[in-house]
Amino acid sequence: MYDVAIIGAGPAGASAGLFTAKAGKKTILFDSGKSITAKAWVENHYGVDAIEGPKLLENGQKQAEKFGASIVKEEVATIKENGALYTIETQEGSYEADHIIFATGMSVKTAESLGLEIIEGTEPRVAKTIKVDAHGHASLPKVWAAGTVAGVSVHTIITSGDGANVAINVISELNGSRYVDHDVLGK
Repeated sequence: MYDVAIIGAGPAGASAGLFTAKAGKKTILFDSGKSITAKAWVENHYGVDAIEGPKLLENGQKQAEKFGASIVKEEVATIKENGALYTIETQEGSYEADHIIFATGMSVKTAESLGLEIIEGTEPRVAKTIKVDAHGHASLPKVWAAGTVAGVSVHTIITSGDGANVAINVISELNGSRYVDHDVLGK
Protein backbone atom coordinates (compact mmCIF):
# COMPACT_ATOMS: atom_id res chain seq x y z
CA MET A 1 0.00 0.00 0.00
CA TYR A 2 1.26 3.46 -0.95
CA ASP A 3 0.63 6.70 0.87
CA VAL A 4 0.58 8.60 -2.43
CA ALA A 5 0.07 7.46 -6.02
CA ILE A 6 0.88 10.02 -8.69
CA ILE A 7 -0.65 9.52 -12.10
CA GLY A 8 1.86 11.12 -14.45
CA ALA A 9 5.62 11.58 -14.09
CA GLY A 10 6.23 14.77 -16.05
CA PRO A 11 7.30 18.02 -14.35
CA ALA A 12 4.22 18.25 -12.07
CA GLY A 13 4.16 14.54 -11.18
CA ALA A 14 7.90 14.07 -10.65
CA SER A 15 8.08 17.25 -8.58
CA ALA A 16 5.19 16.05 -6.42
CA GLY A 17 6.88 12.66 -6.08
CA LEU A 18 10.15 14.27 -5.08
CA PHE A 19 8.43 16.08 -2.21
CA THR A 20 6.26 13.20 -1.00
CA ALA A 21 9.09 10.67 -1.11
CA LYS A 22 11.53 13.06 0.59
CA ALA A 23 8.92 13.54 3.34
CA GLY A 24 9.02 9.79 3.97
CA LYS A 25 5.70 8.99 2.29
CA LYS A 26 5.61 5.75 0.35
CA THR A 27 5.21 7.08 -3.19
CA ILE A 28 4.56 5.54 -6.59
CA LEU A 29 4.49 7.39 -9.91
CA PHE A 30 2.93 6.09 -13.10
CA ASP A 31 4.64 7.23 -16.31
CA SER A 32 2.63 6.62 -19.49
CA GLY A 33 5.45 8.09 -21.59
CA LYS A 34 3.05 10.66 -23.06
CA SER A 35 4.30 13.86 -21.41
CA ILE A 36 4.22 16.83 -23.78
CA THR A 37 7.56 17.82 -22.22
CA ALA A 38 9.11 14.89 -24.15
CA LYS A 39 8.76 17.06 -27.27
CA ALA A 40 9.97 20.31 -25.68
CA TRP A 41 13.11 22.40 -25.84
CA VAL A 42 13.27 24.24 -22.50
CA GLU A 43 15.17 27.51 -22.00
CA ASN A 44 12.92 29.17 -19.42
CA HIS A 45 13.15 26.83 -16.43
CA TYR A 46 14.75 28.64 -13.47
CA GLY A 47 18.08 27.17 -12.40
CA VAL A 48 18.39 24.90 -15.44
CA ASP A 49 20.46 25.66 -18.53
CA ALA A 50 18.75 25.08 -21.87
CA ILE A 51 17.73 21.43 -21.93
CA GLU A 52 15.89 18.95 -24.09
CA GLY A 53 12.52 17.95 -22.64
CA PRO A 54 13.36 14.21 -22.40
CA LYS A 55 16.48 15.03 -20.34
CA LEU A 56 14.47 17.31 -18.02
CA LEU A 57 11.96 14.47 -17.51
CA GLU A 58 14.76 11.99 -16.81
CA ASN A 59 16.44 14.34 -14.29
CA GLY A 60 13.17 15.00 -12.43
CA GLN A 61 12.27 11.33 -12.21
CA LYS A 62 15.77 10.46 -10.96
CA GLN A 63 15.38 13.06 -8.20
CA ALA A 64 12.11 11.47 -7.07
CA GLU A 65 13.69 7.99 -7.17
CA LYS A 66 16.69 9.25 -5.14
CA PHE A 67 14.33 9.79 -2.20
CA GLY A 68 12.59 6.43 -2.61
CA ALA A 69 9.74 6.98 -5.05
CA SER A 70 8.93 4.02 -7.29
CA ILE A 71 8.23 4.67 -10.96
CA VAL A 72 6.06 2.32 -12.99
CA LYS A 73 6.50 2.84 -16.75
CA GLU A 74 2.91 1.99 -17.61
CA GLU A 75 -0.35 3.73 -18.36
CA VAL A 76 -3.05 3.56 -15.70
CA ALA A 77 -6.05 1.65 -17.03
CA THR A 78 -8.52 2.23 -14.18
CA ILE A 79 -8.78 3.66 -10.69
CA LYS A 80 -11.49 2.46 -8.31
CA GLU A 81 -12.54 3.51 -4.84
CA ASN A 82 -11.85 0.66 -2.44
CA GLY A 83 -13.18 1.69 0.97
CA ALA A 84 -10.83 4.37 2.31
CA LEU A 85 -8.22 3.52 -0.35
CA TYR A 86 -7.97 3.67 -4.12
CA THR A 87 -6.99 0.76 -6.35
CA ILE A 88 -4.95 1.70 -9.40
CA GLU A 89 -4.78 -0.89 -12.18
CA THR A 90 -2.38 -1.11 -15.11
CA GLN A 91 -1.96 -3.88 -17.69
CA GLU A 92 0.69 -5.48 -15.50
CA GLY A 93 -0.47 -4.93 -11.93
CA SER A 94 -2.70 -3.51 -9.24
CA TYR A 95 -1.67 -0.99 -6.58
CA GLU A 96 -3.42 0.52 -3.55
CA ALA A 97 -2.95 4.08 -2.36
CA ASP A 98 -4.34 6.36 0.30
CA HIS A 99 -4.06 9.58 -1.76
CA ILE A 100 -3.93 10.15 -5.50
CA ILE A 101 -2.44 13.10 -7.35
CA PHE A 102 -3.39 13.45 -11.02
CA ALA A 103 -0.57 15.06 -12.99
CA THR A 104 -1.67 13.85 -16.41
CA GLY A 105 -0.94 16.99 -18.42
CA MET A 106 -3.56 17.45 -21.10
CA SER A 107 -5.51 14.24 -20.43
CA VAL A 108 -8.55 13.99 -18.16
CA LYS A 109 -9.65 10.56 -19.42
CA THR A 110 -8.76 8.54 -16.30
CA ALA A 111 -9.94 11.31 -13.95
CA GLU A 112 -13.26 11.47 -15.78
CA SER A 113 -13.76 7.69 -15.55
CA LEU A 114 -13.10 7.89 -11.78
CA GLY A 115 -15.93 10.43 -11.55
CA LEU A 116 -13.98 13.62 -10.90
CA GLU A 117 -15.58 16.92 -11.84
CA ILE A 118 -14.16 18.08 -15.19
CA ILE A 119 -14.35 21.67 -16.44
CA GLU A 120 -13.41 23.57 -19.60
CA GLY A 121 -9.71 24.43 -19.91
CA THR A 122 -8.51 28.02 -20.02
CA GLU A 123 -5.03 27.48 -21.53
CA PRO A 124 -4.60 27.39 -25.32
CA ARG A 125 -5.03 23.82 -26.67
CA VAL A 126 -6.08 22.47 -23.24
CA ALA A 127 -9.70 21.45 -23.77
CA LYS A 128 -10.58 20.16 -20.28
CA THR A 129 -9.13 20.17 -16.77
CA ILE A 130 -9.94 18.67 -13.40
CA LYS A 131 -11.83 21.06 -11.13
CA VAL A 132 -9.72 21.69 -8.01
CA ASP A 133 -9.82 24.06 -5.05
CA ALA A 134 -7.00 26.45 -4.15
CA HIS A 135 -5.06 23.58 -2.52
CA GLY A 136 -5.30 21.23 -5.52
CA HIS A 137 -7.99 19.04 -3.97
CA ALA A 138 -10.44 17.53 -6.49
CA SER A 139 -14.08 16.49 -6.05
CA LEU A 140 -13.41 13.11 -4.38
CA PRO A 141 -11.85 12.49 -0.96
CA LYS A 142 -8.05 12.24 -0.98
CA VAL A 143 -7.84 12.94 -4.73
CA TRP A 144 -5.80 15.88 -5.96
CA ALA A 145 -4.59 17.33 -9.26
CA ALA A 146 -1.48 19.32 -10.18
CA GLY A 147 -0.05 20.98 -13.25
CA THR A 148 -1.73 21.49 -16.59
CA VAL A 149 -4.53 19.02 -15.80
CA ALA A 150 -5.38 21.22 -12.80
CA GLY A 151 -5.64 24.31 -14.98
CA VAL A 152 -2.22 25.93 -14.52
CA SER A 153 0.00 27.15 -17.35
CA VAL A 154 1.75 24.47 -19.43
CA HIS A 155 5.23 25.93 -18.76
CA THR A 156 7.46 23.36 -17.02
CA ILE A 157 8.54 25.73 -14.25
CA ILE A 158 4.91 26.44 -13.38
CA THR A 159 3.70 22.84 -13.54
CA SER A 160 6.64 21.59 -11.47
CA GLY A 161 5.98 24.29 -8.85
CA ASP A 162 2.31 23.37 -8.77
CA GLY A 163 3.24 19.70 -8.30
CA ALA A 164 5.41 20.66 -5.31
CA ASN A 165 2.63 22.87 -3.90
CA VAL A 166 0.00 20.12 -4.13
CA ALA A 167 2.44 17.58 -2.66
CA ILE A 168 3.01 19.86 0.35
CA ASN A 169 -0.76 20.00 0.86
CA VAL A 170 -1.07 16.20 0.63
CA ILE A 171 1.83 15.69 3.07
CA SER A 172 0.27 18.23 5.45
CA GLU A 173 -3.03 16.35 5.36
CA LEU A 174 -1.30 13.01 5.96
CA ASN A 175 0.73 14.48 8.85
CA GLY A 176 -2.16 16.39 10.40
CA SER A 177 -0.12 19.63 10.46
CA ARG A 178 1.48 21.98 7.96
CA TYR A 179 4.59 20.46 6.40
CA VAL A 180 7.65 22.50 5.47
CA ASP A 181 10.80 21.12 3.83
CA HIS A 182 13.87 23.36 4.07
CA ASP A 183 17.36 21.96 3.71
CA VAL A 184 20.14 24.08 5.14
CA LEU A 185 23.82 24.34 4.18
CA GLY A 186 26.06 22.85 6.86
CA LYS A 187 28.77 25.06 8.37
